[in-house]
Amino acid sequence: MKKNNAPFSVTRNLLGNEKRQAVTIPLLAILLSLIAVSVVILAVGNDPLAVFKSLLQGSGLLPKASYAAKKSMLTDFLSLLNALTPMLFAALAVAIAFKAGLFNIGVSGQMLAAGFVASIVIGYSALGPWLAKPLVILIGLTVGGAVGLLIGFLKHRFNINEVVSSIMLNYIILYVSTFFINTNFVDPVSRQSRYISSASRLTLTDLAVGELKMDIPLGLLLALLTALALKFLLDKTKTGYELKAVGVNRKAAKYAGMAVGRNIMLAMFISGMLAGLAGVTYYLGFYSSIQPRVLTSVGFDAIAVSLLGNSSPIGVIFASFLISVVTKGSTYMSSAVGVEQEIASVIVGLILLFSACGVYIRYLTARSRDRLREQTATAEGAAPAAAVSEKGGDE
Repeated sequence: MKKNNAPFSVTRNLLGNEKRQAVTIPLLAILLSLIAVSVVILAVGNDPLAVFKSLLQGSGLLPKASYAAKKSMLTDFLSLLNALTPMLFAALAVAIAFKAGLFNIGVSGQMLAAGFVASIVIGYSALGPWLAKPLVILIGLTVGGAVGLLIGFLKHRFNINEVVSSIMLNYIILYVSTFFINTNFVDPVSRQSRYISSASRLTLTDLAVGELKMDIPLGLLLALLTALALKFLLDKTKTGYELKAVGVNRKAAKYAGMAVGRNIMLAMFISGMLAGLAGVTYYLGFYSSIQPRVLTSVGFDAIAVSLLGNSSPIGVIFASFLISVVTKGSTYMSSAVGVEQEIASVIVGLILLFSACGVYIRYLTARSRDRLREQTATAEGAAPAAAVSEKGGDE
């Protein structure tokens, strides 16, 4: 009996119970991915510790050997937070869709739609900052939510798979925005869209603080508050319960009297709004223009972030920070250590791979737990029977 239960006992001690596994399994995925990346780095003839150290230096978590004028470790860290803001919004967009059993692969397209509309309506206007910045956020919510709602409506009304419709909308949004940028809003020098006004930008760039020039992301606090609000929505409200119930089993949710179609549309609407916020904080925050014919990788990296964070709003915060550290520090890593910048993509890809394996790990631990319960119940049932048999023999 002890021999059969040993593997489960070891796994239980390492990963903990079901509640703790939401934290321990992603941590295990990160550890395994770092070990795998270390093997790859050693294979190409570099020192893994030097590579990881350079990633932390490039993202402002460790000091560099030297800095350019008006730059420091603090400015690098603020630049990391600037890149983190759209990533966090995008990952929350993917996560809320996952909770409802939907896969919003169109986050990049929804980001572009919101960023493009906000740029041409507000970014090129003469509005002051106290009016322009709130309007940019409002447009991001409206445009992103409208695209997400369309995907949810197609899913509910015509049973069109959300992956197919969101991918098609990605291309439609990409080429429509490219056409208008190239014909009406192109900058003749950069060949990108014209730069937006500083009043409409959601990042305070080159803000002089003492002897330093900093980039301060105004949307970061909103992103953190949004994550907390989503946590409350999912865990403490009837709407959140219904969204999760629809995601677990739509037939059972319908049988229980829940409006499955309405919840599907609501989930995609919320997801789209979050993607819209990611778009405006990216195209009118982290950047100040739009590159034609390009969908940002942020919307696709957000899938890995959401998986790593177990689609939990709080988990997504930490996962977004980790992925942002890797992607932001990759440029300095390449120049300081001489490792190809694509190694950062390898790290993100391996994190995604091992995160996906986390579902299988949960399955194995649950199956082992069920077997242990069956064995315990069998042993408890056998003990009284043995006692009765022994008593009968004595008589």
